[in-house]
Amino acid sequence: MTTTGQHLTQLPPRYRHKFLILAICCMSLLIVSMDTMAINVALPSIRHDFGSDVAGLQWTIDAYTLVLASFLILSGSTADRIGRRRTFQLGLAIFTLGSLLCSVAPGVGWLIVFRMLQALGGSMLNPVAMSIITATFTERAERARAVGVWSAVVGVSMGIGPLVGGLLTDTVGWRGIFWINIPIGIAAICLTFLFVPESRSGLRRRFDPVGQLLVIIMLAGLVAGLIEGPHLGWAKPATIGLVAAFVLGFAALLWYERRRPEPLIDTRFFRSVPFSSAALTAISGYASNGAFLFLVTLYLQDVRGFTPFSAGLHTLPMAVAQLLCSPLSGRLVATRGTRLPLVLSSTALAAAAGALAFLTPSTPIPLLLAVFLVYGIAQGLLNAPITTTAVSGMPASRSGSAAAITSTSRQVGTSLGVALAGTITGIGASGALAPDYARDTHPMWWVIVGMAAFILALALLANSPLGLRSRDRVAHLLTDPPNLTAATAVVRMSTATGSRTGTATDHAT
Repeated sequence: MTTTGQHLTQLPPRYRHKFLILAICCMSLLIVSMDTMAINVALPSIRHDFGSDVAGLQWTIDAYTLVLASFLILSGSTADRIGRRRTFQLGLAIFTLGSLLCSVAPGVGWLIVFRMLQALGGSMLNPVAMSIITATFTERAERARAVGVWSAVVGVSMGIGPLVGGLLTDTVGWRGIFWINIPIGIAAICLTFLFVPESRSGLRRRFDPVGQLLVIIMLAGLVAGLIEGPHLGWAKPATIGLVAAFVLGFAALLWYERRRPEPLIDTRFFRSVPFSSAALTAISGYASNGAFLFLVTLYLQDVRGFTPFSAGLHTLPMAVAQLLCSPLSGRLVATRGTRLPLVLSSTALAAAAGALAFLTPSTPIPLLLAVFLVYGIAQGLLNAPITTTAVSGMPASRSGSAAAITSTSRQVGTSLGVALAGTITGIGASGALAPDYARDTHPMWWVIVGMAAFILALALLANSPLGLRSRDRVAHLLTDPPNLTAATAVVRMSTATGSRTGTATDHAT
């Protein structure tokens, strides 16, 4: 029996470069994550160009994250079934096309539509890339280091995104944020074709159209209700209908998926306390991140009067902290486990949000920079333990689905954070920033302090004896059938003289 890593030595030379495969996967993560962060800095410029209200700005962010969250799980399972490289290349092509269309959008409505297309492509990138990584790096320590690099790219892209977005907005305009994705996307498509071998999971689940529809209804109802509720009115039939769509969609999803032999979302995953903790930590951590970037961007440009680049430059301490702490978090996870980085992250997040709870229009800039630094530490330490906890104990044949659920949780969190920011501060109802906007943000910062406390509690629970026992029980339930005891993955690659097929064995983490 051979492992995937051992089998790489039997492939044509161009497919044997594991770290080149990791770099190609990280390219996709870079453009998706950086695009999400960079667009925040351009929101005031988009509002000025298109005359949009605050709800339009919220939808510019949340339409993307909503579609991304809705299709990540489907993309992960589809890649396991039809081929990871094929799905990855298709996602890159759609994302690149969506970026091109966003760059020529004639109005905020069209921008939102093109962002949704862009997100459809993005949904095929991150979970699929994680499946490629777990199939390539089979040794425990080697895989942990690879996941650490992957998580570091998340932190770096989130940190430099506002800076890059501000620079492009100030120089070539906000449309430049989308232009930069086009050459990177094309390069990634070509490199994937040349150096990434095709692979599939030995377990190929059937498409679950009902489950997919229920996920879309549930998420759309929740996010749309939070964004539209403030200015429609919470007691209006439209708002009540959106909330009802979320509640009924969620209940129906649980009922249906538990009874389906091959569900879109395997609810057994959530019997593992560490896995559930990872999903909830991702939602809480990224909700705080979505709200932070949305509120701080408007504060720096509309209250303090900074240009987009200057606003992005003020977030540089956050970028530096994430750049340094993301790889540190990966090493801490590899050597000390996930609890320590999560404890440090939640503590830093509570400190940063607690300080911003006293924000004023004249808060000293050195204090703001210090807060941004602490916030960057919190976010930089967060990603590696989330990803590692989510895939640990899972059979490799389920890695795509497990990673996709966690990635979905991140996007759901971002959507909720942006929506809550508008709802709690009141700017969603007014459609514009109030003169005392800084004071209006205070309740949201206290909400984020509560999220930090929740993350801390989850970290302690996930690493408790109860949590570890639940993980082992779920791993036993998810063990592959005897004929797939090593999660045999089919690997196909095209050579200059024709096709060649082999099998590779993925080991569980």
